[in-house]
Amino acid sequence: MRVLLVEDDPILGGAVRDQVAADAHTVDWATHLQQARDCVGTVKYDLILLDLVLPDGRGLDFLKTLRTGGNRTPVIILTARDQITDRIAGLNGGADDYLVKPFDLSELSARMGAVARRYSGNPNPLVEIGDLTVDLAARTILRGGTPIALTSREWVIFEAFVQRPRALISKSQMEERLYSFDADVESNTIEVYVGRIRKKLGHDVIVTERGMGYRLGRGQA
Repeated sequence: MRVLLVEDDPILGGAVRDQVAADAHTVDWATHLQQARDCVGTVKYDLILLDLVLPDGRGLDFLKTLRTGGNRTPVIILTARDQITDRIAGLNGGADDYLVKPFDLSELSARMGAVARRYSGNPNPLVEIGDLTVDLAARTILRGGTPIALTSREWVIFEAFVQRPRALISKSQMEERLYSFDADVESNTIEVYVGRIRKKLGHDVIVTERGMGYRLGRGQA
C-alpha cells in the first residue's frame, strides 16, 4: 500500500514510519496539514494515518474536507485524545478506525490490514488463487502446504492484484505503491518485479494487457 502519515511528533512519527515500511508499505510522512494537502493532491493513497492536532490546524477538519470533496481514502486516526466524544467525532467525521496514543505498533499493523481488506471488498485475509493460498494478514503464500517467499517489494505488487482481483493495474499505479516522493525509479522496475513474481508463483498468475497494464490471472473470473 501507499500510505500517508500525518504526524508532527518526530519520535512517534519516526516509529510509525519505520513500522509501516517494515510491513512492506510505501510511506510518505507529512508533519503539517498543508504538506498533507499537497500529498493527497498529487498521489492516490491507499490509507492515511492522521493525527488530530497539527501545528497548522485540526486533523478532523482535514478529514471532513477530504470526505466532502469526495475523497474516500481509508483513514485511521492516531491521537492522544481518549474521550468517547472524541472517538465519536472522529468516526462521524469519516474515519475508518481510531487508535489512542500510546499504542502498540503491531496493533497498528493489524488495524491497517483490516481496514485495507474491508475497502478491497474481502475482509477475509485468506484468498485462494488457483493452487495458491494467500494470507494477506500474515503476508504468506502456500502452494500445497509449501511456503513461497516474496521480497517486500514483490509482495507490495502481488498484494495489489490480490486486493483488486478483477482490476487492470497500470505500471504507473504500481510505481506509486512502491516508491515515495524522493525515490528514483528505473524505467523497467515494474517489469523486473512482475517477472520475478511469475518465476516464483507461475507465469499465468499475472497477465499482461499490452499498452495498458496488468491484471491477476490464474483462478480469477
